[in-house]
Amino acid sequence: MTMDIGAVAPDFELPLKLGDPPIRLADYRGEKPVVLLFFPLAFSSVCTAEMCTVAENYSAWQGLDAEIIGISVDSPFVNQKFAEECGAPFPIVSDFNKGASEAYGVLYEEFAGLKGVSKRAAFVIDRDGRISYAWVSEDPAVMPDFDAIMGVLR
Repeated sequence: MTMDIGAVAPDFELPLKLGDPPIRLADYRGEKPVVLLFFPLAFSSVCTAEMCTVAENYSAWQGLDAEIIGISVDSPFVNQKFAEECGAPFPIVSDFNKGASEAYGVLYEEFAGLKGVSKRAAFVIDRDGRISYAWVSEDPAVMPDFDAIMGVLR
């Protein structure tokens, strides 16, 4: 089950770094749209290409007044190293307990022998906290259509 356009986006609190306050989707409500990018595993080839592509074009996302949040089930330690390697100026948070992936309907039961890995998915959450774009791939090798996402933000 995936989230429908117009539905209220499930809130979450996910750690960026252990011991720091979590990143909360609700903190952006009324402020700016948020692009959620769920991805299966840090340091895998397609996930690296995806996050590096977004990082390289981050100024374009800022020009649309959007915040990007990368989300994976990897630990905060792995995600921070991954963010550094990708040059990501946006948060890549840990959904280690899989609550956000479950809430958005993007959790594989099994992925290459691993249980509880996020599917590659993209959601745009508007300023009112509603989903204005939803894309979920069953093929982990396919990246989101960033032009389509930017079109929704415009």
